[in-house]
Amino acid sequence: MKLFEISNTTKLLKEDIMKTLLSKYKHVWTLLYFPVYLAVFFWLENRSVSKYHVVQSTLDSHIPFLEIFIIPYFLWFGFVALGVAYFFFKDVKDYYRLIAFLYSGMTIFLIWSYVYPNRLFLRPMAFTRDNIFIRMVQHLYAIDTPTNVFPSIHVFNSLGIAITVLNSNRLRNFRAVRIGSVVLATLIVLSTMFLKQHSLIDVTGGCVMAAALYWLIYQCGYQRIAELFRRPANRRIA
Repeated sequence: MKLFEISNTTKLLKEDIMKTLLSKYKHVWTLLYFPVYLAVFFWLENRSVSKYHVVQSTLDSHIPFLEIFIIPYFLWFGFVALGVAYFFFKDVKDYYRLIAFLYSGMTIFLIWSYVYPNRLFLRPMAFTRDNIFIRMVQHLYAIDTPTNVFPSIHVFNSLGIAITVLNSNRLRNFRAVRIGSVVLATLIVLSTMFLKQHSLIDVTGGCVMAAALYWLIYQCGYQRIAELFRRPANRRIA
C-alpha cells in the first residue's frame, strides 16, 4: 500500500512539474519548426535535380583554403544553439524576435533552394598536407554536399545571433559577451569562404537577407506587429 502511495505521489509530482514548466515556457511550441526545417532541408539535399545553377565568382579563386577555419565553422552549431537557448529561458521578447528572424530567413532559404537549385565547385580536389584540421574538413565534405548554398545559412544565422545579442537590454552591460558574439560571428562568416564551403555570392546573399530582416523585424515590423495585439487603454465604444 505504501509503495503504491509513493508511486502515485511521484507521478503527481512529475505532472505538477510538467504543468509548471509548460506554463512558464509556453513558447516551447516554437521549437517544432526546427525538425520541420531539417526534414525539408535534407529532402532538398537528396532530391534528384537535373540542373544546378552555379553561384560563384572569379574572386573566389583568390581566397586561399585555410583548414584552421574549421574550428569557427563547427563552433557555429554551439553558437546558434546556445543563443537560442539563452533567450528562450532568459528573455521571451528577445527570443520571439530572434526566432522570427531565424525562421523567416531559413524559410526563404528553403523556398529559394527549391525554385533555384544551386551549387558551387570550389572545394580542393586533393589536399597537399595532412593534419587534424584537414581530416575534420574531409569529414565535413563527406557529410555536406556543395549544393543549395545560396544564401548562406551559416552566415545568416550567425548574424542573427549577434544582432539579437547586440539588441538585448539584458546583455547591455555584458561587454565581453557582446564583443565575443561579433568576433565569433565574423570568424564564422570568414570560415565559410576559407573552407570553400561558400562563395562570395553566398556570403553576400546571407548578409543582404540578414540586413533586410533586421530592418523588418528589429527596426520596423516588430513594433507595428506588437501594436496590433496591444489593446488601447483609452479606446471607448460609442
